[in-house]
Amino acid sequence: MAKETHAAIKPPYINREYSWLQFDKRVLDQARDISNPLLERCRFLSIFISNLDEFVRVRLGSLLNLELHSPTYIDNKTGMTARDQIDMILSLLPGLYKKADETFMKLRKELKTAGVDILMPQTISETMKTKAFRYFQESMVPFLSPLVLDAKHPMIRFENQRLYLVLRLERDGREMFGVVSMGRRISDLVRLGGGKKVRIIPSEVLLYLFGDLLFPGSAVKEKSLLRVTRNADFEASVEDADIEYDFDFSKLIRNKVESRGSLAAVRLEMNTPSEDLKQFLVKHLGIKKNQVFLVGGCFSYKYMYQLDEFFPMETRHQLRYPSFRGSVPAGLQRGNMIDTVLRKDVFLAYPFQTMDPLLWLLEECADDPRVSNIKITIYRLAKNSRIAAALARAAENGKDVSVVMELCARFDEESNLSYAEQLQEAGCTVFYGMENYKVHSKIISIVLQDNGGVRYITHLGTGNYNESTAKQYTDLNIITADKDIGLDGVAFFRNLATLNMDTKYRRLLVSPATFKTGILAAMDKEIAKGKEGSITCKMNSLSDKDMIDKLVEASKAGVKIRLLIRGIACLLPGVPELTDNIMIISIVGRFLEHSRIYSFGSGAMYISSADLMTRNIDRRVEIATPVLDPKIKSTILKMLDIMFRDNVKARMLLGDGHYAAVPESGEQVDSQERFLELFRNGKVYL
Repeated sequence: MAKETHAAIKPPYINREYSWLQFDKRVLDQARDISNPLLERCRFLSIFISNLDEFVRVRLGSLLNLELHSPTYIDNKTGMTARDQIDMILSLLPGLYKKADETFMKLRKELKTAGVDILMPQTISETMKTKAFRYFQESMVPFLSPLVLDAKHPMIRFENQRLYLVLRLERDGREMFGVVSMGRRISDLVRLGGGKKVRIIPSEVLLYLFGDLLFPGSAVKEKSLLRVTRNADFEASVEDADIEYDFDFSKLIRNKVESRGSLAAVRLEMNTPSEDLKQFLVKHLGIKKNQVFLVGGCFSYKYMYQLDEFFPMETRHQLRYPSFRGSVPAGLQRGNMIDTVLRKDVFLAYPFQTMDPLLWLLEECADDPRVSNIKITIYRLAKNSRIAAALARAAENGKDVSVVMELCARFDEESNLSYAEQLQEAGCTVFYGMENYKVHSKIISIVLQDNGGVRYITHLGTGNYNESTAKQYTDLNIITADKDIGLDGVAFFRNLATLNMDTKYRRLLVSPATFKTGILAAMDKEIAKGKEGSITCKMNSLSDKDMIDKLVEASKAGVKIRLLIRGIACLLPGVPELTDNIMIISIVGRFLEHSRIYSFGSGAMYISSADLMTRNIDRRVEIATPVLDPKIKSTILKMLDIMFRDNVKARMLLGDGHYAAVPESGEQVDSQERFLELFRNGKVYL
């Protein structure tokens, strides 16, 4: 990716899209890292392709929209136009495809050595081909719908990321095209034969091998599997809902989600380099040739998550990360959470510690007569959510339950619409945020009467109220009975309900009103200390120019700055006299790094739902809460120090804009593995 740095990097800035693709590359690198167990590397390849799909749908799609509707747009950091960024992306993607194909071939070889052979068109034997054909006829053909394209069979609309076989045919001297769409109920992966040797074949390979037989009487000149990716970027404003959808934002979102499949194509993937088919498809889809990419392996690797079942149990354990269960901090137990929190703050570090104590708290609140009000912001929920069940039970028990359901959580809109309906039916008050701001905050406000007085319990966290991701994402949580934070929580929900954004809270920093000014003010205090100042932050992304410029100012003043940025980092470290006091690392490992921590010298520390991105700071409702408990603050500082000592999964951003392994010095430190050890057996604080 080095050839494009001259356009994507203009010190001290790095282009956002370039940085995002570098993050995707770091994920792919984990699929190639032989220190990871084999089946985990297979999953990293699947995650890489899924991430790349989302990047194309969202970022490439939004840039194409920008070029069309805002032709004068210029990136405020690198000066790149939308077209500059589109061209850069399209020039970088072929290299990533090539590396993904090479990775798949290496994984296939290792899987075969381990006992599972993934058959591909170029490797399948005639014996296996016969068995594959029998399966194709019996189990796939009934679910396939071949179609010849001519005057009476007009061109179909290729659905987003659905697999198709397209063929150039000749029949009675006339050329035509044929199309077969992959049936929705066809399994992704098929085992051929039995015995000790396991041979499996992706259904997309079966479609490619035998799909032309669905056109008897026609000669097949060329054929290719293809997948079309469509733009997923849409705008949804409250004004549109007011005007067109009877003041019901949920109706607008439902309509927008349904329309996604008809948005413009932004990418075409093919598994053969057929120029005739490419020309035909490019013209039909209205895209350019540089938006067409050759896939040498598979289009989707979701089946990588099914590979476990083909290995015996003892082998499977050797090919996966060791199993674990998040620990319950000592002193926390079901049925006693309310009284525990009223006595002391509770800290939870997912996934090293389990989400169960928070679930116990909500379930207890649903039944406890002291609790009168429960209010919560929801961005993404798990399937069969215990959170939703507890809220519904609380409402059915006569509690006043208010749910701020964010309907614009990308790709979770339908799930959130469904949960909103369920919670409303249970008696909860549900509303969808505030005007044109996404509500991304993670807060639960509980009001109860205790010993004749009003008490407050508030949960604030960095991640979603989702039982599934709490086992996979690293997130921090504080449950507190602090009165000022409790009053802030009550005021926060009142302000959301009454469209009041301009409130200054006692302790909380809330965007878009006070988060940015609060973080900048904390940085200014460190700048005033000069070389005695220090800033340590952890986040998913850094792209806001004001924040970047303030960090540059701090570096120039001598402040020592450590940044742990998992994904997008638009700040270039190591630039002489600009950012030479800034160190940036990224950790990509077993768990998805997701917590946001903002720590300033020996003073203020916040955990937050917000990254330092303009969208979070200016266009979302986010919360940063101060860490008040000294023991919790000490634990988070120790966690940060361990993460910055990581020399196994950490990668350091260099002054040329590329990432490199952190040099090993002394003992090996894999921070995530270290936390699994440290929090085991119910340890509360480090």
